[in-house]
Amino acid sequence: MAWLRFILMGTGFAITILVLVPVQYIFLKTGLGPSAKTPMLFHRTVCRLLGFRIHVHGDMAKGRPLLLTANHTSWTDIVILGSLRKMAFIAKAEVAKWPLFGMLAKLQRTVFIEREKRGKTHHQASEIALRLAAGDAMVLFAEGTTSDGNRVLPFKTSLFGAAQVAIRDANAETVTVQPVAIAYTRIHGMPMGRAHRPLVAWPGDVPLGPSLIGLLKEGAVDVDVWFGEPVVIDGKSDRKALARTVEERVRGMVQTSLMGRDLVGTQESGEQPILKAAKNG
Repeated sequence: MAWLRFILMGTGFAITILVLVPVQYIFLKTGLGPSAKTPMLFHRTVCRLLGFRIHVHGDMAKGRPLLLTANHTSWTDIVILGSLRKMAFIAKAEVAKWPLFGMLAKLQRTVFIEREKRGKTHHQASEIALRLAAGDAMVLFAEGTTSDGNRVLPFKTSLFGAAQVAIRDANAETVTVQPVAIAYTRIHGMPMGRAHRPLVAWPGDVPLGPSLIGLLKEGAVDVDVWFGEPVVIDGKSDRKALARTVEERVRGMVQTSLMGRDLVGTQESGEQPILKAAKNG
């Protein structure tokens, strides 16, 4: 049955790519059509094919400019988040060279960054800032790599500077930074223990193909997505304090899902209260 499911879902995946990719390419080249909505339709279709059951807590902040900072377990994080709202992603430069998925990332107007080249940090932050200033909700996977899904790695602070560059370049008074948590919790309705983590976790040394095949064969994975309490920053806000604050909030939401508890004070929908980040001095 697993291989029958793989054949059926794999066929659906191929058809989805063959239909929607040319459409999105035309939309981007001509400037006509709903180029921001086509990726969301693509991601929603892929989520159904992969068998994801997504449980959303809270909602994406309405304030703009908006930088979403999320934990990162797998390439599927992009599919899941992209199915919920119109947003664009910040990805490592290597993604642009991946077969198929690199092309898909470009069609979604992904910003590619070279994390190891510190000399390009300012230029890359400026590119992200321009997108933020244009009103795009940008997603930063702030750990800088994927984890095993059981923990949240320390957030890297360098690209949080893009939010402050947006304040300067766009003459915006503030930028909203919202923590987002993604937690894979169940498979076929049963709690997902460590033995099942390799199905969804995607460490960098695992090829993409086997990960996709495994999910197409298995399916029926529950995932929690938390849109947490936003932080509003201004030009004087401390970047390191901001990174620590959103990291703690993401870690708390992930742990809440994995432990099966309700997060005190969260809402199923609507925007969360906004707090100021710590400032220098």
